[in-house]
Amino acid sequence: MFRSLCIVSVGLAGLTLCVLTCRGEEEAKKPDCVFVGTPNDVVAKMIEMASITKDDKVCDPGCGDARMVVAAARAHGCQGIGYEIDPDRIAEAKALIKKRKVENLVRIESKDIFTVDYRENTVILMYLLPNMILKLVPQFEQLKPGSRIVAHNYPIGGVEPTKEIEFKSNEDNVSHTLYLYVTPLKKATN
Repeated sequence: MFRSLCIVSVGLAGLTLCVLTCRGEEEAKKPDCVFVGTPNDVVAKMIEMASITKDDKVCDPGCGDARMVVAAARAHGCQGIGYEIDPDRIAEAKALIKKRKVENLVRIESKDIFTVDYRENTVILMYLLPNMILKLVPQFEQLKPGSRIVAHNYPIGGVEPTKEIEFKSNEDNVSHTLYLYVTPLKKATN
C-alpha cells in the first residue's frame, strides 16, 4: 500500500508542487510452506529423543499450532517458544496454549524464523522443508554446546546426525524419520 503526500510551496521561482510517495506498513511475509501438523505420537517421540527436562528452553521455528512446544511444556514443565508468521496458525497456537493451560510456560511470537536469535534455546524441535533447514544452519551453529535439535522427516543437509530413527505413527499409519543432532554440529564425512 502506498500513500501520497502533496506539498505546495510558493517561492521566487513560482509555484512548486512536490508529490512524495512513501510506503505504508510492510506487507506481512508469507509462509515459506504450508502447515502440516506433526502427529502427536511423533511429537512425543521427538520430545523423548531430545531428552527434555524442566530446565530446557524448547523452541519450534515455524511452529504452526504450537503442538510441539505445548507438548514439551506439559510433559516436562519446561519453557517453550514458537515462532510463526501465519496469523491463522498464531491464533490456533494461542488457543492451544490456553486450552492446555501452559500460558505460564509457552509463548508464541510473530517473527520470521530466519531472523531469530536461537542462542537462548537448548532444544529445537522442527518440521521444516530441507531448503528452510539449510538457511537456519548458521543460526543453529550458534547454539550452546550440548543443545539438541530434533528434525522431523528432513535431515540437516551436510550434517551428521547423532541418532536417526524410523517411527511408524499410529495416528496416520505412516513411517516418519526423526533426526537428533547435538551441538556443536558435526559436518557429514561423505
